[in-house]
Amino acid sequence: MSEWLIPDWPAPAGVKACVTTRAGGVSLAPFDSLNLGDHVDDSPEAVAENRRRLTDHFSIRPAWLRQVHGIDVVEADPSVIATADASWTATPGIACASMTADCLPALFCDRAGTRVAAAHAGWRGLAAGVLEATLDTLDVAPAEVMVWLGPAIGPRAFEVGPEVRETFVSQLAQAEQAFVPSLNPGKFMADIYSLARLRLAVRGVTAVYGGDYCTVSDARFYSYRRSPRTGRFASLIWLER
Repeated sequence: MSEWLIPDWPAPAGVKACVTTRAGGVSLAPFDSLNLGDHVDDSPEAVAENRRRLTDHFSIRPAWLRQVHGIDVVEADPSVIATADASWTATPGIACASMTADCLPALFCDRAGTRVAAAHAGWRGLAAGVLEATLDTLDVAPAEVMVWLGPAIGPRAFEVGPEVRETFVSQLAQAEQAFVPSLNPGKFMADIYSLARLRLAVRGVTAVYGGDYCTVSDARFYSYRRSPRTGRFASLIWLER
């Protein structure tokens, strides 16, 4: 049986979103079972069936991306697999999708419910500005934007080196609060949710929700840090037909 996580946020009625879990698919271990990633050496037939189950359940047409930890944002087009890390759409029934297994998925919409977007933000993409680039595609004032942060590696699991901390702090001094020393000398525990909120706040976006999960400790989700040979789950957002 499939288990869909439905975001708990005050989005407009016509804006729909979901996050898939590992349950409800046909992939075999270690990809069991609803793996949606076609780049992780899973059976192509299994991935195709898993994607079909998702699209049939919600009656949507997802625009899958070839994610490269960059900041390119494209208009969602289900007929093309674009190389980008975010997409947007104003067309009902087309779903913007972010595939992850520890990176941060961020879902965007405007308060009027006329446009949605989804971004994939690993720490490199986050530092490079993928959230800001996605925000720009909504073409409304920041106060009119709502964001939901999906399941990602939590602050108790995300150990990074000093270069990661320096990258963020050099851009935004307040980012220092998102890092605490780890038990390993010279390392830090990073809060990717906090970093995302800080960067969005600088751009004037304060209606930010979610950020309540940890993919490493929550076995419902795929986690690259927990198991490097694993699948991908998806966070999707779309406008109702």
